[in-house]
Amino acid sequence: SRHNLEAERNKLEEELKQLGGELTAARIKGAKKLKHALEGEAHQLAMKGAVIEPTLEPLSEPRSSGFEKVEFLFSPNPGEIPRTLGRIASGGELSRLMLAIKQVLPDSDVPTLIFDEVDTGIGGATSELVGKKLKNVAACQQVLCITHLPQVAVFADQQLRVEKLITDGRTTTRILELDLNERTREVARMLAGATVTDSALKHAAEMLAAGAKS
Repeated sequence: SRHNLEAERNKLEEELKQLGGELTAARIKGAKKLKHALEGEAHQLAMKGAVIEPTLEPLSEPRSSGFEKVEFLFSPNPGEIPRTLGRIASGGELSRLMLAIKQVLPDSDVPTLIFDEVDTGIGGATSELVGKKLKNVAACQQVLCITHLPQVAVFADQQLRVEKLITDGRTTTRILELDLNERTREVARMLAGATVTDSALKHAAEMLAAGAKS
């Protein structure tokens, strides 16, 4: 009857409010922890002073995902108002933020992750740290990383070189898989430039050995 259906609807609405409220409370609590953890990772990845704000925006009607929409706000520099992550973050910042998220929340059903421009604006010890963190992610998922830094490249399980060719007036590209000798020479080229010296080759071999052991 209509009375029974209304009673059932009211019961379900109360259960929805209770479960939705519990989810909201858990999200508020989790957002604080996630903010602290993500900012700590971001500061390690050459984004000193970056602010990351997981926000909860109430929905007009509840959905299967809860009573609110989760959105991440981002400020790359101190004093700047946090804005929508996708609108304010550069390509390099987005790549490093994804890397930060994977360090904090490693579980994912995404089989392949692509990191482009992850080395933009970084160097030295930071680039080595980025390489190590990428290797950590690659232990669980396939990682494709485009990099110009040897400190990042040496941590890869497999290194590919992209070449541009001009044949009969047409420009084409090809991708070559590098063996250990070719890889050593490529890393040396990344270190030394056009002229590859014996010292650069030795340094490259040492970096590759260290990356394989890490």
